[in-house]
Amino acid sequence: MTSFLRLFAILLLLGAPVGAQQTKWKTTEWAIPRGGNALQGLVEDAAPKKPKVKWESLLDGPVTGDAAISDGTVFVGTVMGTFYALDFETGKERWKVETGDSIVSPPTVGHGRVFVGGTDRFFYCLDAKDGKELWKVEGADKFVGGAILVRSPDDQEDWIIVNGYDGVCRALRVKDGSEAWVYETADQINGTPGLVDGKTVVLGGCDMVVHSVRITDGKGVHEVSVEAEIIGTVATMGTMVYSANYANQLVAVDVTKPDPVWVYQDKEFGFYAAPALNKQHVFIGSRDKHLHAIDRATGKQAWKFKTGSRVDGAAIVFSDAVVVGSGDGRLYALKPGDGTEIWSLDLGEGISSDLAFASGRIVVG
Repeated sequence: MTSFLRLFAILLLLGAPVGAQQTKWKTTEWAIPRGGNALQGLVEDAAPKKPKVKWESLLDGPVTGDAAISDGTVFVGTVMGTFYALDFETGKERWKVETGDSIVSPPTVGHGRVFVGGTDRFFYCLDAKDGKELWKVEGADKFVGGAILVRSPDDQEDWIIVNGYDGVCRALRVKDGSEAWVYETADQINGTPGLVDGKTVVLGGCDMVVHSVRITDGKGVHEVSVEAEIIGTVATMGTMVYSANYANQLVAVDVTKPDPVWVYQDKEFGFYAAPALNKQHVFIGSRDKHLHAIDRATGKQAWKFKTGSRVDGAAIVFSDAVVVGSGDGRLYALKPGDGTEIWSLDLGEGISSDLAFASGRIVVG
């Protein structure tokens, strides 16, 4: 029997009365994975007070990657290999494209195009309006991470930077998919690359190294070794890079220093979620069923919140709350300072995808 999950868009009321003028949201798009090239999952808006389901769209299979939201459209892929464009207001399908295998990576939107990698070894560039294939690039293995958009250092063209399971980080020209540069590591790369200070691409690999790559030419400029394979997407703030690894650790690295700044480890359970950040804390879900909050400066635990199942999806950090999904089927809103529960919302199916947010709505698979 075919398995199905629904993609929900959650309407965030924020206490506004029916018919009131729309709140001026600061975050109106979620075009880059984790909300931007720093991959922080951080937004300036306040969290919902009484969330309700606005719509749900039944897709052809489970959703494990987070969605992108841009220009009134939600873009998301399924493990059945179908990539969808849904109307942000209604959830109705605008178009869909079939690929050769599962899509587990988050899409990136920009310049009228949507970019997404597949486990069929292709990285696709599609027209955002109708899904027409504009170009695709074949790697030696699957693409499971997302991509970031940057302007070339000479300000002459736009690049999309993506990691591959073949151990290669590629800077591709948006116009035609040709390579601006490639950076090769010694092993697989799972997650989305991040950006530090607009000058350096950072990524974590299964070679147990946090790599810093010069954006101008793709040359490696710094490496910091950790104790185990880095699982996925990193998060950055200033010169700091935060990543999880298979030693059940969250590691903080400064790209200007030779060794990790701190290492956080609680129990013998893995951190499979991407980190989320604000100025005070790093928030990361664990398979011990908790969301952990770690002091960003010291690496000491600030608090942890228990859910009913493992927490594999990344959180969003609002100005007054951190919101995260759990395998128990609930969304939780917690106070960032101490982890006190503000509300929870039962969606009825386990949540493993990262959350996306725009214009007062959370979208989750």
